[in-house]
Amino acid sequence: MASAVTYRPELYLGDSINGKKLDKIMKKLEKRPLLSGVFLIAISHSASDQLDILDARQLAQSYYKKYPLYVVGIAADREEALKLVERLVQECLEARGDCALKEYLLC
Repeated sequence: MASAVTYRPELYLGDSINGKKLDKIMKKLEKRPLLSGVFLIAISHSASDQLDILDARQLAQSYYKKYPLYVVGIAADREEALKLVERLVQECLEARGDCALKEYLLC
């Protein structure tokens, strides 16, 4: 099965995701995404959006085999994912002076 996920080399991680847990999560996402129980922050495929926050269980949908995700962050739950997005926006503002998150995260 082709992977439905590509990971940014320097992933943003929620507070409850550590290195050991990350390896386990990534393996689960590859083999059985329905059991992962985490949220992903990914670059949006939409031209009008910058990021998507989705429950990793959505990777089981055939759409993601055709249109793989570029994941920039992993969080344990939706609230933690929102905090990561806040952090990303703040970093982007400080680094670039704008909120062009796609450009910031893809460079």
